[in-house]
Amino acid sequence: MELTWYDLHHSELSVHQLYDILALRNRVFIVEQQCAYEDIDGQDLARDNRHIFALGEGRLLTCARLLAPVDDNGPVTIGRVIVTSEARGLRLGYRLMEQVMVSCQQNWPDRQQALSAQAHLQAFYMRLGFKPVGDIYLEDNIPHIAMVK
Repeated sequence: MELTWYDLHHSELSVHQLYDILALRNRVFIVEQQCAYEDIDGQDLARDNRHIFALGEGRLLTCARLLAPVDDNGPVTIGRVIVTSEARGLRLGYRLMEQVMVSCQQNWPDRQQALSAQAHLQAFYMRLGFKPVGDIYLEDNIPHIAMVK
């Protein structure tokens, strides 16, 4: 499947792109994972935050959000990493994270990258060079682990 990748500052997102991203996050994180939480947290359109996503056959298939460092020493925070249920098994998670890491290096060179991974995905992120920090904890009743690269 041919994909069209986007790496956009939040100010470059069209209304339709933002709507599709938020709808996908709602479908996966809230409905599919049965986790009621406030996904729209004020960060999608803040500071120099970015959105990485790919369209295939005209549909949003994968996305992630990059939160710009909050200070001169802070990390880039990677979050809201999703592959749609219909695209799982196509290795899009790896391709998405490759795009994420390129964006991090281009926009925030040599900054540490941090994420809060669902614990069952720890091995996936470790294969990408992330290392766990601390113990597994509950976030919205889902086991997570902090990881850095």
